[in-house]
Amino acid sequence: MNLSALTAISPVDGRYRRQVEALAPYFSEFGLIHYRVRIEIEYFIALCEWPVPQLTGVTPDQFPVLRAIYEQFSEADAQRIKDIEKTTNHDVKAVEYFIKEKLKGSPVEPYLEFVHFGLTSQDINNTAIPLSLAEARSMEIEPLYRQVYQRLQQLADQWDNVPMLARTHGQPASPTRLGKEIRVFVERIEKQLHLLADIPTAAKFGGATGNFNAHAVAYPHEDWKQFGDQFVEKLGMVRSQFTTQIEHYDMLAALLDAFKRLNTILLDLDRDMWTYVSMNYFKQKLKEGEVGSSAMPHKVNPIDFENSEGNLGIANALFEHLSGKLPISRLQRDLTDSTVLRSIGVPFAHSVIALKSLLKGLDKLELNQAAINADLEDNWAVVAEAIQTILRREAYPQPYEALKALTRTNTKITADTMREFIDGLTVSDAVKAELRAITPFNYTGV
Repeated sequence: MNLSALTAISPVDGRYRRQVEALAPYFSEFGLIHYRVRIEIEYFIALCEWPVPQLTGVTPDQFPVLRAIYEQFSEADAQRIKDIEKTTNHDVKAVEYFIKEKLKGSPVEPYLEFVHFGLTSQDINNTAIPLSLAEARSMEIEPLYRQVYQRLQQLADQWDNVPMLARTHGQPASPTRLGKEIRVFVERIEKQLHLLADIPTAAKFGGATGNFNAHAVAYPHEDWKQFGDQFVEKLGMVRSQFTTQIEHYDMLAALLDAFKRLNTILLDLDRDMWTYVSMNYFKQKLKEGEVGSSAMPHKVNPIDFENSEGNLGIANALFEHLSGKLPISRLQRDLTDSTVLRSIGVPFAHSVIALKSLLKGLDKLELNQAAINADLEDNWAVVAEAIQTILRREAYPQPYEALKALTRTNTKITADTMREFIDGLTVSDAVKAELRAITPFNYTGV
């Protein structure tokens, strides 16, 4: 069976491929190989610029030819590396051999042994992977979170003055405003985006066990720590100063946890929106030809919020595993980090699917003002809090108990019921007028 969107095991590469294909240049096997080649080339150029004495013959006019190897990198190039790997049985060594193969016959050929000079494979992986993730975040992932944030701001503005019955513990509670309830999520997302921006992109670069052993033995008088810092910073990252063979992944774990928190907020939003749809507070715009149920023709299901919730759950399960596993490695290194890092793009893919579904769901919403107003009118008991609070202000005896006795009877509380109660109070006419002015539609706070 040939691999296609129909035969793929993962829905990320199958059913949802069109939604996430923009992530492929960053997180696919092709993407990983491409970034490895880029790091190897930039490292070789950095050695020439330092300069290492034996590399003074490589002049800056040759750098564009070197960079063209990764700038013009093709699927055929990636396949060639995979073919080399069949012999080497080592993915990063295959990249080294590919670069040397590409540079044979060029002016750089005499210097080819300085490709991957003094490095271990994790010097490449632990710069390539965080760099690919940083660029995927910047170009594809975070813009979607910001798009959700901005859409929620727009909806909050649009519905700012819509009074709505609130529910605590699922029971009618002091009224609120729909716009304010949306702003709860706007603020939560905004704070997490700020925290996300503060997490540095860390990279490990320091040789087989993090000490620049090979570099120092070959060139003991060079400042390899400074070289490593400059090289990593030029790539837009920060170098972890004390490491084993691998990056300790603490900053990556913090990043994954930050995305998990963002997703948890959006999952909460999905469930609230689903509930409002089920309460008929929102209707959903119909799409020509779309079927809600295979058996019930009347149904328009909130499938976008359900799809979003499900994918956010999968993403967060993977984020949790990665953030909990990656910072742990036996002694100077075991191989488990390499295994799980190959799945780093999967939770982001599920997050992207979820964000796109959420945006689609939000765009389908149509406010059902009649249903919202009917719910307010049907729950006059919720102004009891307001009335008893004003009575407390006026030193009225046992106001809470008086309202409790009124609202906990089996009698339906209506506008007339509340008016009769107010008329029977022994307070001034001015206070009675103040109390009569309170309704479920205007008792919405500030």
